[in-house]
Amino acid sequence: MKHSNNKSKVVIFILFSVGLSLAFIAGEKFQNISISDIAAAENLIGLEFTPVERDSMIRNLEGHLESFVKMRESRLENSVAPALYFNPLPHGFFPDQNQKEFNWMLPSSVELPENNKDIAFMNVSELAVLIRNKQLSSERLTGIYLDRIKTYSDTLQCLITLLEDEAIAKAKAMDAELAAGNYRGPLHGIPYGIKDLLAVEGTKTTWGAMPYREQEIQETAEVVRKLEDSGAVLLGKFTLGALAMGDVWYGGVTKNPWNLNQGSSGSSAGSGSAVSAGLVPFAIGTETLGSIVSPSTRNGVTGLRPTFGRVSRHGAMALSWSMDKIGPMSRSALDNGIVLSVIQGFDSKDKSTIAAAFNYDGTKSYKGLKVGYFDEFFKDERANLKQDLRTLEDLKALGIELKPVNLKTSVNVSSLLISLYVEGAAAFDELTRMDLDEMLVAQHRGAWPNLFRSSRFIPAVEYIQANRHRAVLIEEMHALFSEFDVIVTPSYGGNQLAITNLTGHPALCMPNGFTEAGAPVSITFLANLFDEEKLVMLGRAFQEKTDWQKRRPPFFDK
Repeated sequence: MKHSNNKSKVVIFILFSVGLSLAFIAGEKFQNISISDIAAAENLIGLEFTPVERDSMIRNLEGHLESFVKMRESRLENSVAPALYFNPLPHGFFPDQNQKEFNWMLPSSVELPENNKDIAFMNVSELAVLIRNKQLSSERLTGIYLDRIKTYSDTLQCLITLLEDEAIAKAKAMDAELAAGNYRGPLHGIPYGIKDLLAVEGTKTTWGAMPYREQEIQETAEVVRKLEDSGAVLLGKFTLGALAMGDVWYGGVTKNPWNLNQGSSGSSAGSGSAVSAGLVPFAIGTETLGSIVSPSTRNGVTGLRPTFGRVSRHGAMALSWSMDKIGPMSRSALDNGIVLSVIQGFDSKDKSTIAAAFNYDGTKSYKGLKVGYFDEFFKDERANLKQDLRTLEDLKALGIELKPVNLKTSVNVSSLLISLYVEGAAAFDELTRMDLDEMLVAQHRGAWPNLFRSSRFIPAVEYIQANRHRAVLIEEMHALFSEFDVIVTPSYGGNQLAITNLTGHPALCMPNGFTEAGAPVSITFLANLFDEEKLVMLGRAFQEKTDWQKRRPPFFDK
């Protein structure tokens, strides 16, 4: 039940924070359900029943309501996933599980810049060579990025927790290991940051939202653990829009380094902003419905959204169990491939993960790839069309034969997004029931508090129906993607962003120019399920021909 007394709300919040059962505090009591209640509710589901049918339902509905109340007596942590798991694999499709050795084709040597700022804007692949060759220590590199974080993070409002002492200790340990002849791989000694919806034991994990500002989760996310094992150095936890929406968090609005009067977009707001401004060479973001693609575009960085099930979400905040994905944001497609090679893989702690190989080989030529493009999205008069058409010409200049393809489906895609809304409402059930949603900064009609409330009126039957239609969409998209290795699309072309997030397909979002006002814009490469190596292959070739990803926000090029 809702409460209007602010003092009661504070008491509830304190008990909520320490994980006590709240059912007895909520004091939930309901009046008997009447025929008029049912008649009024019919308007919410688009059905109409007869008076006799309504009368017959009353006892069943009261039983359902009693079940709801009983379930609420046992508190569910956000980390508890439903017993039903989304599987994006079409009928008869099985990913390759034969993992081979990686061959990144990194140069044997790289010139070390004289200035720290130039070092800060280097790619992971370049920094890896410098560290491997002992031209640059992890301790020095970590110090460069820590200084930049302390100088610029307040301006960008992109940092929640700085892990300075831990980072310096890890960097020194990595230097000592290298001196002893132990090299862990291309992320050895490389600093990075994470979106603050990933748990790290001993730190706050705020999810960007006031109700969870002091939350500590006593475990470490699998992604972070894998990066730790690879030798990477965690510098800090970056901002996200509250509960993974937008760039507004409890401490302000994360800024776009290219335009400090503009937010950095979201919800991987801090990760995108920090990479763009040279505060870290790469960061971890997450995407449910554009949260890697959007901030990558706004901040002019390269983001890789992996196939659903490619990367474990253990230790990550859940928003939508069937749509959440974790991926890297960096300065290049190759850097993202290097990071993905570390964080990907089956995890018994996340039942949604799928065993699949990621076999990138730098010796393979991109010229054998079958590449299509969504023809209709490159015809309409719209913003950034010039940059997108130029991208097609750049690809042709690489020797790529582009074939037009239409994105068609029999499914009403926008209607399927009720899956996200229902799952989000379930993930934050207590936030709504205990009025803690009023503590969030954003309270407009499209913000989570209102979406969570309204989603409670979506019938379970319609949620199941949406996922049945989603199964049809998966088969239709599989038939389309099976004809190509890569499909090129404007990042916001048509409804492809919603479609591919619903079907779980991977995407690589890269800078492909600037507007007349100097704002970065992007292009997106799509591939079939678990074919991320093809995205990296073509993305690397595109970025070696162009230099959009090398541009720096002027204010931070210091």
